Amino acid sequence: MSDTDRTADRDAVSAVLDAISRAWDAADADAFGRAFTEDASYITFVGTEYRGRADITESHRALFRAFTKGTRLIGEITSLRFPGPDTAVAVGRGDTYKRRPPAEPSKIQTFVLVRQPDGWRVAAFHNTRRRPLMEAMQFRFAPATRPLAAR
Repeated sequence: MSDTDRTADRDAVSAVLDAISRAWDAADADAFGRAFTEDASYITFVGTEYRGRADITESHRALFRAFTKGTRLIGEITSLRFPGPDTAVAVGRGDTYKRRPPAEPSKIQTFVLVRQPDGWRVAAFHNTRRRPLMEAMQFRFAPATRPLAAR
């Protein structure tokens, strides 16, 4: 399948990720959870693993009332590929903020999406906090660890 054949899929995947951001900004745990499959995996940047849509929804209901109350999401997709006809992998940068968005998002995120009869849904999400100083030190002392695209 050529890249141009995937335009509708790219748009649909982007719409799911946009819906996640809108749900977060509205503190709408139910809308947030609807973006995920029934058996989705969700790993936070602190290492917490949530399993399934219900767990993701209820944990975010609690988060929207406490730690993330009043926050908004910012994000950008840096790569999107389709390893199969019904599977997408999106990698991007994201962050939460209250007043002003950060100049550069501090987290790296991976979304694995699957096409279901009612549309694309997130089957797995992993969120990792980026450590630029540690990364720079690693690249300085072990240059071969730098990603090929950055060499």
